[in-house]
Amino acid sequence: MFIHFKIRKRMNKNRIWVILITLLFTTGAHAQLKETLQNILKNDTTHNTAIATITDSTRLKEMQKELETARLNEANMRLEMEQLRLLTFSADSLKQAEQKSKIDSLRRVTKGVPVVVEGDTLFYLYTNRGGYTAQARAEMDAAVITELGKRFTLHPDSVYIENTDIVTDVMYGDKVIVSFTDKDGLWENCSREQLAAHVRTIIIDKLKDMHEEHSFMQLCKRILYFLLVLVGQFLLYRLTLWLYRKSKVRIQLLKDTRLKPISIQNYEILDTQKQVNLLIFGASIIRYLLVLLQLLFTVPLLFSIFPQTKNLAYTIFYYIWDPVKGILKGIVNYIPNLFTILVIYYAIKYVIKGLRYLATEIDSGRLKINGFYSDWAMPTFHIVRFLLYAFMIAMIYPYLPGSKSGVFQGISVFVGLIISLGSSTVIGNIIAGLVITYMRPFKPGDRIKLNDTIGNVMEKTVLVTRIRTPKNEIVTIPNSFMMSSHTVNYSESARSYGLIIHTEVSIGYDIPWRKVHQLLIDAALATPGIQNNPEPFVLETSLSDWYPVYQINAFIQEADQMPKIYSGLLQSIQDKFDKAGIEIMSPHYIATRDGNESTIPPKTNGE
Repeated sequence: MFIHFKIRKRMNKNRIWVILITLLFTTGAHAQLKETLQNILKNDTTHNTAIATITDSTRLKEMQKELETARLNEANMRLEMEQLRLLTFSADSLKQAEQKSKIDSLRRVTKGVPVVVEGDTLFYLYTNRGGYTAQARAEMDAAVITELGKRFTLHPDSVYIENTDIVTDVMYGDKVIVSFTDKDGLWENCSREQLAAHVRTIIIDKLKDMHEEHSFMQLCKRILYFLLVLVGQFLLYRLTLWLYRKSKVRIQLLKDTRLKPISIQNYEILDTQKQVNLLIFGASIIRYLLVLLQLLFTVPLLFSIFPQTKNLAYTIFYYIWDPVKGILKGIVNYIPNLFTILVIYYAIKYVIKGLRYLATEIDSGRLKINGFYSDWAMPTFHIVRFLLYAFMIAMIYPYLPGSKSGVFQGISVFVGLIISLGSSTVIGNIIAGLVITYMRPFKPGDRIKLNDTIGNVMEKTVLVTRIRTPKNEIVTIPNSFMMSSHTVNYSESARSYGLIIHTEVSIGYDIPWRKVHQLLIDAALATPGIQNNPEPFVLETSLSDWYPVYQINAFIQEADQMPKIYSGLLQSIQDKFDKAGIEIMSPHYIATRDGNESTIPPKTNGE
């Protein structure tokens, strides 16, 4: 009986182990396990009632049979669960492989969204989760890390990882810092648990840096630095003012020591007091520039001390530095173009120098070219010089800074349009000036007559010609008007073959004409400025009812003295006729004389 109880007890123990093993390895065959357990319990009840009637050997056989049946059922259930597990694992593996292949193809074109905290990129997110995009997740995670990093009571090592069936969270206390799914792990070629562990280390390091950056002691240091910078700026400002005052005193002392008046010939451009004022003004400009330079460095430095305003400091600094850098970079990049411009400029400059020398030689008469008059030399030089400068500007224009910009081109077009619309008269005068130059109707210094204006040519430009009349009146005449009017050149005739001046007198028929001719010729020869060769001659221009008209003609070579010579000729005519006792009177007056005295002046002792 004791043996039977012992065997029964061992069998019950074996059954319990079988049930436990079955429960461990068969999570999907719960119904079969329940049915088997009920049968075993039912058999136990039956066995308890039949203990007295069944022999030990029979009971042992039944127990062995039941044990074999349980073992067989256990093996079948294990086989079924293994098949089910293999099928599930195969399906999950195929799905995971498909996702990984898709992610690998997207990784080439998809950029992760960085989680940036205070300018540092901690990690990247690629997938959406819970209705939030990767961008939104990155912003929320960065905000959480930033908020934690600014806590005075922060303990960075307290960051821990918590796993669930779906996600792995990196947490601090009860606050979730960042959550990762299996897809996040696939993007990083690892599991979400490995990814969370790696990110946790990064977050802890960043939180430690932020904790040191935002600690109370660090805040006190920043305040101290801020005050030191302010004090330094104040001292620099005071030093600048002190230097300005000292330099001002030194400059004023120079008035009576080293400074001397600056003069050109007899004109004093700057006396010593004006020089002192100019130097003081320059010192004041330098003072303001130094103060401005100090502020340009101090203000960004003050903002950079505190993390909250560090980005503003960088912004202010770049506002200052970017234009300066752009100018310096533009200067460096412009150096090759500058060399090209200098080569073009100096080439044109020396060509113009050579042409100037050639024009000077022709103008002075030392160099003669057939068919090219000497008075054409300088005007032609000015025209060629203008064309060369225009050619130089056209060549230099593409190398000028900003020449390809729309603003520069627009201004050029606008200026050209204004010139073209408002310069029609100017262009006409220029063309007329060129025509007059090469027609050679007169030269500077010539005595000319233009309509009713008589005078000497003072200046001839491309736009106007200036004439000085015998009464010293300056008359400015546009070249286009001169082209449309007739011009008489007295000086050219006088230089070439002598200019003929003439005047008329009327003498009665009672005076022999031969005597009148001789008197007129003698009067002309006695006049200063009239040439003896060719000799003067007389023409009778009219035989009126009461008197003939005599015209005396004489040659002169000084056209500038023409009014004076005319005056001398008239005076000589009066003297000669008075000496001969002939009145220069109208015969009408003589015929109706009623006892009036003769018009011949009486002779004096001096005659």
